[in-house]
Amino acid sequence: MIEIRLARSPGERRVALVKHGVLTGYRLERPARPDGVGDILQGRILAVAPALAGAFVALPEGVTGFLPESEAPERRLPPEGTRLTLRVIRAAQGGKGPRLSARTPQLPGEGLLARGPDQALRWAAQHPAARVVVDDAAEQARLVAALGRERVVRGQAFDEALEAEVEQLESPEAALPGGGRLIISPLPALTAVDVDSGGAEPMAANKAAIPEFARQIRLRDLAGPILLDLAGLSPKQRARLEAPLRAALAGDGLAQPLGFGPLGLFELRRARIHPPLHEVLADRALARGLALLRRAAREASAAPHRRLALHAPRAVLEALRALPGALEEYAASAGHALALREASAEEVTDA
Repeated sequence: MIEIRLARSPGERRVALVKHGVLTGYRLERPARPDGVGDILQGRILAVAPALAGAFVALPEGVTGFLPESEAPERRLPPEGTRLTLRVIRAAQGGKGPRLSARTPQLPGEGLLARGPDQALRWAAQHPAARVVVDDAAEQARLVAALGRERVVRGQAFDEALEAEVEQLESPEAALPGGGRLIISPLPALTAVDVDSGGAEPMAANKAAIPEFARQIRLRDLAGPILLDLAGLSPKQRARLEAPLRAALAGDGLAQPLGFGPLGLFELRRARIHPPLHEVLADRALARGLALLRRAAREASAAPHRRLALHAPRAVLEALRALPGALEEYAASAGHALALREASAEEVTDA
C-alpha cells in the first residue's frame, strides 16, 4: 500500500511518501517561500549567452533566470527583448536563478500566472492509487478539491515512528541495519558519504549500506556530484559491489551512476530539481523557530485554554516574524497569539 502523509504546522508543510510501511520520500515545504518548481510566469529575454548555450531572462520581482537553448521554442534562442511564457524546471541555487523552459503553452498576462503543484499533489499524480492522509482541515479541503473526497482522509499523518525518522534526516548520520552508520557530508561542490562499519565485517557492512545509501540520497534530495567511500575493502572487493550499487540506484530517475574513480570512491551525479533538505534547513534560526512553533501548536491543541509564550534568542524570534503567515497561522489555530519573549542564546528555549 502507498500512502502520502501530510502534516501541517504553522509555516510548514511536511510531506512523506510511505510504501508498504517504509518511508521512501520526504519533502519539507515552507508555503510562504515556495521553491518555484512548476511555476508558470512571464519573462523577458535579457541577454543571449552563446557560450553558455542559453539566455538570461528577467522574471517577476527582479529575479533573473536561465533558459537553456534546449528548452527554447524550437530549440532556438529568441532575440533579446522577447517576452515568453516560461515554466520553472529547477529551483534557484547558490545565488543562481531558476532554470526555465519555454516549452509550454504561451499565455496572456503578466508576472506569475500559476503556482506549481506542491509535493503532495506531485506524488498523488505519480501514484494515482495512493491514499492521502492529512492532519489539517484546510489542507484536507484543498486536496479534496484537487483529488476528490475518496482519496483524502483526515487523521494522524505522522505517528511517533515517522516523526523520529523524519527528525533523523536532519542529522549527518544514518544508522545501518546490523550496526554501523552512513556519515553524510554535503559540501558546496559535492556530497561525501562515508560508510562506518562500526566494527562489523566490512563486506557485510557495505552490502547493508548500499540500499540505505540509495534511500538516504532520495529522502534528503541530495544533488550534484556524490562520492561514496566504502569501508575497508580492497579494489577487487569494491569492484564486486558496483553492480549492487547500480541496481540500488536504478529506480532513481535523477541519479546517474559513474562507477568507481581512481581514488576508489563510487561516483554518481544526481540532477537537482528542488533544494536539498540541508539547504532548506540552512537557516538554523528559522528551522529552530518553526520546530518550537510546531511544538507550541501541539500543546495549544491539547490545552486550548492555555495561553503560551515562546522564549527564544532574538535571531529565532526575528526569523519567525519575517516568515509571512507563520505566527498568524498559529494564532488562528490556537485562538490567541503566541507571546514572544527574548532569551539569551545560553538559556534553554521552551514553549
